[in-house]
Amino acid sequence: MLYSTGFGSGPVLVFIHGFLESSTMWDVLPLNDLNHKCIFIDLPGHGKSALENIPEEPSICWMANQVIATLEGLDVSSFSIVGHSMGGYVAMEIKRQMPDCRKVVLLNSNFWTDGEQKKKDRVRVASLVLKAKNLFIQEAIPHLFNDIQKHETTILNLVKEAKKMDAGAIAFSSLAMRNRTDFSAHIQKNPRDYLFIHGVLDRLVEVEEYSRKTEAFPEQLCLIDGAGHMSPWENPKAVMTGIRSIL
Repeated sequence: MLYSTGFGSGPVLVFIHGFLESSTMWDVLPLNDLNHKCIFIDLPGHGKSALENIPEEPSICWMANQVIATLEGLDVSSFSIVGHSMGGYVAMEIKRQMPDCRKVVLLNSNFWTDGEQKKKDRVRVASLVLKAKNLFIQEAIPHLFNDIQKHETTILNLVKEAKKMDAGAIAFSSLAMRNRTDFSAHIQKNPRDYLFIHGVLDRLVEVEEYSRKTEAFPEQLCLIDGAGHMSPWENPKAVMTGIRSIL
């Protein structure tokens, strides 16, 4: 089982962090206010979860299966999920496999696959971290924020935590994201099961592209002003408003 923590009572809400993060990221949000049982899980190779018995081919599906096994071990069957960035990719795969997964919030995440250049970048990242992990982390994390100076302390803490990760785990995750499934068709059949919370200033996925991808169900797209890719830190109040809207 993966490492997990939790608190509260009521309907279950599972939180899955993103790339280079851990379950501690959710401490920034006032989740006690949701009146839900909140469960936080560290993905394989992140936080306090080991990366072991890995498949030959890195895959988001494999990560999702590890989360599913953990939820089964916790006797959780009916739940909703909030996934940040890579955690959103894992969340979609979990929902595909588990009919009792009710709602999915993609927080600074997306449901389509990478373009060819982005896929090449994932391979480049995997190669780079095996040679210079700390340098990659120091350069990558700050640029996920819109205002680096304003969030300097947060960035330092995130960098410090990410440096504890094994380089192999970072490389595995990068390649897993490269190989992920496109969920566009699935979501078009069930758009009301999803909410897409996205920073207007997110450089990883331009807001114009997100608007095009969701033009058939625009009410499911919640745009966060003043936020880049790290909206839980950049505009937590708006993120909480979005999460509450789908519960």
